[in-house]
Amino acid sequence: MGFDESQQTDPLVVIRNGKEIILQAFNWESHKHDWWRNLDRKVPDIAKSGFTTAWLPPASQSLSPEGYLPQNLYSLNSSYGSEHLLKALLNKMKQYKVRAMADIVINHRVGTTQGHGGMYNRYDGIPLSWDEHAVTSCTGGRGNKSTGDNFNGVPNIDHTQSFVRRDLTDWMRWLRSSVGFQDFRFDFAKGYSPKYVKEYIEGAKPIFSVGEYWDTCNYKGSYLDCNQDSHRQRIINWIDQTGQLSSAFDFTTKAILQEAVKGELWRLRDSKGKPPGVLGWWPSRAVTFIDNHDTGSTQAHWPFPSNHIMEGYTYILTHPGIPSVFYDHFYDWGNSTHDQIVKLIDIRRHQGIHSRSSVQILESQPNLYAATIGEKVSMKIGDGSWCPAGKEWKLATSGYRYAVWQK
Repeated sequence: MGFDESQQTDPLVVIRNGKEIILQAFNWESHKHDWWRNLDRKVPDIAKSGFTTAWLPPASQSLSPEGYLPQNLYSLNSSYGSEHLLKALLNKMKQYKVRAMADIVINHRVGTTQGHGGMYNRYDGIPLSWDEHAVTSCTGGRGNKSTGDNFNGVPNIDHTQSFVRRDLTDWMRWLRSSVGFQDFRFDFAKGYSPKYVKEYIEGAKPIFSVGEYWDTCNYKGSYLDCNQDSHRQRIINWIDQTGQLSSAFDFTTKAILQEAVKGELWRLRDSKGKPPGVLGWWPSRAVTFIDNHDTGSTQAHWPFPSNHIMEGYTYILTHPGIPSVFYDHFYDWGNSTHDQIVKLIDIRRHQGIHSRSSVQILESQPNLYAATIGEKVSMKIGDGSWCPAGKEWKLATSGYRYAVWQK
């Protein structure tokens, strides 16, 4: 495994270190663009920009080109490219010391043959040739009831079956040891109990894990409630039930931040004076982001306002938590956006900001948010004017509605 050998046995080494910066290295359209080859060309830039890990799209054969309707988990020929090209990419990432994050889609699996009730709920003829007992009773199988929410229209995997868990653990170990993935992202984590995520992490020993626990925020009509404590508590409960071994995407911060930048920056301080998302309560497990392949890209289910992108990145890249940058913003929005994001990553790294850095919120008015992070970074977003008190502060970078200072 090369450079990461020392970290293999303890899934908390990287979480404790708190220095992760993630690139989500795809969008909803990537399968149309010879993706493994495209990323191969970008590895040097990804490494130079300061990313520690790149989240790749699901690599297994799938009925949908995006990869989220998997069937043969052991086949790595997908619409993103061949197994050969994938392994070449993973090899190059290893050379450049960027870890590869596998998208683990194990809530559901498309069957190959009809079984119980005439449903396609058997997996004859491919590896992991399970029968109907591997499928939850709620989605047409002969297994037990689901331990989470249903993903509709496709057989959901019954994780209560020990043969299923053994097979999935073996598959994840194979991704780690033979294929060359080091990190895991758990898709649709609401679909099965977090205690199974704990078991899979303990079994396959990824270096870093993050779960997609995407829950609806608290709204009054279309107005986002000022208090999202119950929302972030549900994410925190999920993390806790993984044995604290996984981090989780901070959907709470995403929700609040994209309302805040529209002239409601007062939202960025909770009633106790802390950041209002998961990062305000458990920053070492909060993966902050402003858009992904579902919320943004061509799906655009819940996009961040496009003229405020850099304010969003200024917030997540200067604050505690584990920031994640979206491919589109980094590579498709022009060189200026790319370079502004790189500059923020640079400041984060050189000023020693990490997932547990302290935050002192100094202003949170409708058009101004200002904070000092750790000892050596101050920032503001919004069109209100502000600068930190004291001659020792030097402007490190600035742009449309944002500025960052360092000592």
